[in-house]
Formats: sequence, structure tokens, C-alpha cells
Amino acid sequence: MTMIDIPSTIRISLRAIRVNKMRSALTMLGIIIGVGAVITMISVGSGARQRISEQISSMGSNLIMILSGATTQGGIRMGTGTQPTLTLGDAQAIQRECPAVQYSAPTHGGTAQVIFGNQNWSTAVTGTTPEMLYVREWQLTEGRNFTNDDIRSAAKVCLLGKTVVENLFGGIDPLGQVIRIKKVPFTVIGVLESKGQSPTGQDQDDVIYIPVTTSQKKIFGTPFAGSVRMIMVKAKSAEDLPLAENQITELLRQRHRIGPRQENDFTVRNLTQMMEAQEQSAKVMTMLLAAIASVSLLVGGIGIMNIMLVSVTERTREIGIRMAVGAKTWDIRLQFIIEALTLSIIGGIVGIIIGIGTSELISSTSGWNTLVSPFSVILAFGFSVLVGVFFGFYPAYKASMLKPIDALRYE
Repeated sequence: MTMIDIPSTIRISLRAIRVNKMRSALTMLGIIIGVGAVITMISVGSGARQRISEQISSMGSNLIMILSGATTQGGIRMGTGTQPTLTLGDAQAIQRECPAVQYSAPTHGGTAQVIFGNQNWSTAVTGTTPEMLYVREWQLTEGRNFTNDDIRSAAKVCLLGKTVVENLFGGIDPLGQVIRIKKVPFTVIGVLESKGQSPTGQDQDDVIYIPVTTSQKKIFGTPFAGSVRMIMVKAKSAEDLPLAENQITELLRQRHRIGPRQENDFTVRNLTQMMEAQEQSAKVMTMLLAAIASVSLLVGGIGIMNIMLVSVTERTREIGIRMAVGAKTWDIRLQFIIEALTLSIIGGIVGIIIGIGTSELISSTSGWNTLVSPFSVILAFGFSVLVGVFFGFYPAYKASMLKPIDALRYE
């Protein structure tokens, strides 16, 4: 069996590409655009997924939100949270009596104008308990958290988010300073680390935390003693989330004396599942963008096949001469496959450079997050190589099946 002279075949293939530089460059253009588009689209989608993942992490893990009930006026239901049905005692009971719950923190607040010196800022003021920082997995950059004594005494102390610090204090250290919330003086005892935007686009750092009892008695008031607007819960693990939901629902129905056929006067929402659904949507978007961009690669492959078929026709006499001097079927076939593969490889490399450059350009000019992953580069390059082999095979097969006598007679 005669061995195929691969080095000689490669040299012949590369020479044929060099002879037709312009045609080869135009042929590679489809692959270049396709590979660049795939890398750019995947990097944009991956950047979006990474951003959503960071926002989900900033919210905390294994979160459950409990909202109070809805009021009905003249037969019209006003929506969840409009009827005060939750209490500080409910939050304490959930943490104490639900085995699947790790932490529970009530919230009671609203928006208020905050003043320091000659500066003022409108922000969200939330009354809560020390457990809130554990529920939200929120650290302090300086100062201390609330204590149970602060809650019992309704102390006028507060924790500030980064956005509030920047707008009220500028370069002044806020720790120990006194601010006024609705004309009530509060001492700053801590500064929260930056969390950035939430998955819904809200600035999580634009917040002030105060003891929940202080919020109830001195700032926002309550419809009845101890009522809160919402309870945030952290389950012990992701696997415990469904169990925690069931335990919370059963406990609150019992505490609120809700009969078997009566509707709940509260709503339990699994925030973690909702946020994971957003991340899954971003993943689907990435796959969709990659699929759309891959069409460019297919178009580029068709261009390669078209040019290779033209090349076979133009070089019919050359093929006949090679066969006449002893070239085998696989020698001819391999020559044209290598030509198609070389066009794809060169186009793929140039496309990778353009794709990475375009991703960086989008990130720097538009502010969008982009993430160029090795997977996207390998996927795009591997696809371009497969396109070269696939679309180069038919022209190679057609060339190898020519009869030497007919090829030599071809004009």
C-alpha cells in the first residue's frame, strides 16, 4: 500500500491558496465574520449572566420573603402588602420554631428625607433587627451591628449604605456622626459594604437600617402595636427552601388562626428560585445569540465549498497531470480538504482576534459587561474547522473522482 505524501500535499495546497490571494481572503471573510460574531455574542451573553449572578449573590442565598395580606375596599383588592397582618412576634416565632430556617428578620420602613449639616438625601429607611445582616449576608466596613438592647430600647442608632454615605458625608468619616431622619436625630454606628444593584435594578446601597422598634414608634408608626410590613428569611440550605416555605406557612396559619378553608393573609415567595429563573433566562439568551451568530459560519462554509468547486473546475488539467504521474485518489482528495481546512483555520484565528477585540470595545464604549471565556473561543474555532472539513469534502471528492484521460483533455 502506497503511503500518502502529506508534506508534499500540504505544500501544493498552500501554493494554490497563495496564487489566488484575493479570492482566498474573500473566501475566509465569511469564516472570520462568523467566528468573530460567535465569540462576541457569547461574551455579551456570558457577561449578562455573570452580572445577574453577582446581583443574585449580593441579595444573599436561600432567601424567602413573607409579605402581609391584601386589603379589600368596595370589592376591589388592593394588592399584596396593603393589609398589615405580620408582626415582630411572627418573625421571632419563625426563627424559633421552624427547623429549616436559619435566620429571620422583620422589616418596617419607607422613604424619608435624611439631613446631615447642610446636606440632605431622600432614601429608603428600613427598621429591622440584627439578623438582617445575616439574612442578606451583608458585612460592615466599619462600626458595629445593632444589638438586642438597641431593639428593646428603641435606640436612635443607624447603619448607612455606601450611596447614603457618599451623598451626605462626602469625604467625612460618618461613624459617630448624628443625622436627622424626619427631624429625629440618629447616631451612625456602622457603614455597610457596597452591594451594587439588585436583579431588579435598584441601588441596594441607597438604604439606612434602624432598629425595627425605633421605626415603629418614632419614625413611621404602625396600624397596631408590633406590626411589620415584611419578613425576610434565610433557609439553612437550598435543599431546605421548600421545607422552610411549608413550615413558615403552617406556623403563620396557626398563629393567625386561619381556618382550613380560609385563604392565607400573607404571601410566601421564594426569592432564590425567582432570581435563578432570571439567570436561566440569561443563559437561554446566550445560547440564542450564539445560534444566530453560527449562521454566519454556515454561510462562510458555503462560500468555501463554492470557491473550492470553482477551483476544481479551473485545475482539472492539473489534477489530470498529477493522476498521470502516480497521484492516488486520496492524494487529490486530501489536497482539496487541506486547502479548505487551511482557509477555515486562518479565518478562525483572525475571527478570534476580531471577536475578542470587539468584545473589549463593546465593554469599554457601552459599559456592558462582556466575558470572553476559553470555551467560547474553542467552540467558535472548532466549529470553523468542522465547517472547513464538511464543506471542503464534496469538492475534494469530486476532484478525486475525475478520470485522468478526461482531465488531461479538459480545456
